[in-house]
Formats: sequence, structure tokens, C-alpha cells
Amino acid sequence: MQRKWAAPLALMAVTGSGLLLAPPAQAGHAPCPRVTVGPGWYGDNQARLQQLIDQYGSCNPYRPGGARPVAVFDWDNTVVKNDVGDATMFWLLRNGRIRQPAAGDWSTTSRHLTPAATGALADACAALARPGAPLPTATAAGTACADEINSVYGTAATRAGAPAFAGWDRRTTDPSYAWLAQLMQGWTAREIRGFAAAARTENLAAPVGATQQVGSGTATGWVRYYDQQRDLVKGLQKAGFDVWISSASPQPVVEVWAKDVGIKADRVIGIRNTTTRAGKFTPHLQGCGSVRDGADTMITYIDGKRCWINKEIFGVRGAAAEKVQPAARRHVFAAGDSDTDISFLRDATALRLVVNRNKNELMCRAYDNSDGRWIVNPMFIEPKKQKTDPYPCTTTGYVGQDGTKGPVLRGDHSVVPDQTDSVY
Repeated sequence: MQRKWAAPLALMAVTGSGLLLAPPAQAGHAPCPRVTVGPGWYGDNQARLQQLIDQYGSCNPYRPGGARPVAVFDWDNTVVKNDVGDATMFWLLRNGRIRQPAAGDWSTTSRHLTPAATGALADACAALARPGAPLPTATAAGTACADEINSVYGTAATRAGAPAFAGWDRRTTDPSYAWLAQLMQGWTAREIRGFAAAARTENLAAPVGATQQVGSGTATGWVRYYDQQRDLVKGLQKAGFDVWISSASPQPVVEVWAKDVGIKADRVIGIRNTTTRAGKFTPHLQGCGSVRDGADTMITYIDGKRCWINKEIFGVRGAAAEKVQPAARRHVFAAGDSDTDISFLRDATALRLVVNRNKNELMCRAYDNSDGRWIVNPMFIEPKKQKTDPYPCTTTGYVGQDGTKGPVLRGDHSVVPDQTDSVY
């Protein structure tokens, strides 16, 4: 028997974006939820997002497929302004919650730390606490230790300027992002959620533009939710979308922040530590695809985000999770702001929202818009000014696994032309 909704698909109008305009709501079907927060959306972006909801939402009796459509958002600087991982790291340092590593050996906290970095960290921190005990980075005696940790984390270099990390795959991990999760060793997920909640309270209460003292220096001291993204998440959920977060911040940290936009912990994919039998975090990370637990080389970062989304949302196991899946096993919508989001954005089958932070590869692909499914929006708070020079798509816009830069290529291997920054 022919399904009742199959024939009327022909009644849908195809837009220039590739999205379909759904027919009016039928009897027995509620009207589709509205994207209500208009200010801040650029051009026809709000209308494009509404088209997505109208086409794929449960409010449309003729929507494609039978399964719930999946939407995936990055978190930092996509749903919120500023970085909740950074906010948590600064809180840990300001409150003395980072533990001295085993045997005082900082190489146990990351396989990618250089000898220069492990030496600098040991020199600054070794005398302050026994192995396993929290370092007093909130005290005057611990200032140099706080400064060294913050330098390695924030600049990927020691205070003396030596490279802090080496030997990582630029398409599957970022050792600085991973290091934050690894420095949570010795705490439980519940304890980390408590730390993240305290940092959240402080950063939401601080005025926009506030700074905080970390060690002897200052750092960003505020975070805000984007009202537009909160509204979009709510609208997608009301329309029956399965909404997820994929973030390169630690899992328990994002869980705390995501709760306020109605996304539960089981719909968050962040950096995940392995744990002891007692539930304490180890300095090692869970793997994905062909990367085993404890190898510490695959986090939710560029191709690693693709792997973790395939694994956790679509149930793909083994090395296959690292590959692009058939359209039926991919999300229809994705939102991101950085080169770290490129792979999962490209995997979205219907629409891809990019928050413009002037990131080379991402903006090359978004502005090229070769399939008509990319939309670009300025940052909703303190948007960046127009980039004066074109994005270097033909020369250095792409960063390879070993850090070598090259041209940005389309799926057919043609080169993306240099792009002018036009949405700002």
C-alpha cells in the first residue's frame, strides 16, 4: 500500500536553497513552531531556519523519512559567547583544583607535552604539593605554577616561549583542549560538574567585557547564552528534532551549561575521560573509531567530531565511524563557528549555520556554498568586523594532519577560490 504522505510530496515547492516549502498544516497537525527571536539574524537566515523546521518537523505530515531528524550544535561561541572550557580552567586555577601529577611527572598528563613543557611545569609546580594533591594555584606561592599551566593551556607554549605540544594529528585532536580534561584527573564527574556550575554562576553574573585575575595575569571573565540560539534549539525540539551538542570542552562541563537550553546530559558529546573503578577521572581519554580508549588521539575535534557523532548518535562502531555515512544516517542540520566544526558541518544534509569568527577553512567553505546549504551569521554579541583581506582558500586555508597548510578543496577536489568576507 502506498503511504498516505508519499504522493503529496510533489506539492512541495523547491526553494533556491534546496529546502522545500512545506504545505499548510493539515487537519490534526499543529502548526510548526516559530523561530521567534528575530533581531540578530542576518539577511534571510531566520527564514531559512524556519523552512528547515517546516520541512523536517513533526508538524509537517509530508516530511521526508520516518525517523526523528537530528540537529547538532557546537557549543562554545556557537550557543554561547566565549568558551566554557576556558571559564572552567580559569576557575580551577583560581580555586586550586588541579592536582599534582603522578610522581610529579607532567608527561603523564598528556602524551603530547614536550620536554620543555614538562620541565617548565615541574620547575614551577613541583615543590607545591605531593603527587595527587591539589596545587595551591590560588595562593601567592602558587602564582608561578598557575602562570605556567595557563600559558601551556592558552598559548600552547611555555612562559619562555618554547612549544608546549608536539606530535599530534591536527584533524582529530587539539592537545590544549584535551589537556583541560586530562588535568581533571582525580576528580569524579559529579565533582567536575560542581566546579563547572560554580564557574558558570560567576561568568553569567559578571558584566559583559569583565576580566578576572588568573595567576599574575588577567583572562576573560564572562559568558553569555545567545538568545537566538536558545530560541532555535527550543523551536527545533518542539518540532520533534533530536537536538545534540558536540563540543571540544569536557563532557561534564558542557552538561552543566547545556541544561539551561533544555538539552539533557545524554544529548551532550564532549571530551570524555576514562575513569577508575571508583569513578575518578584518569588523565586518559575515551577513544572513537579505530582509536582505543587511552590512546588520547581522538577527541571531539574536526574529524573526531564526525567520529563521535557517528558513534553516539547513529550507533556506528569501529573504524567506520570515522567515515562519512549515507545521508539517512546523518544529521539534517548543524551549527558551528570554527574550523574545529568543519567535518560535522559538511556532513549535515539540509542546512549548515556558521557563526562568523573569521576562521579560514570554515569561512572558505561557507562562503563558497557550493551546494546552497550554508548560511552565515555574525556573532550575536560583539560581532567581529569585516575581514579586510580575502580568506586564503587557494593557498593556506586548509591545515593537514601534520600541520602543513594548503588549498581548501571541494568534494570533487576542485580548489575553492579565495573568498571575501561579506557577512559581518
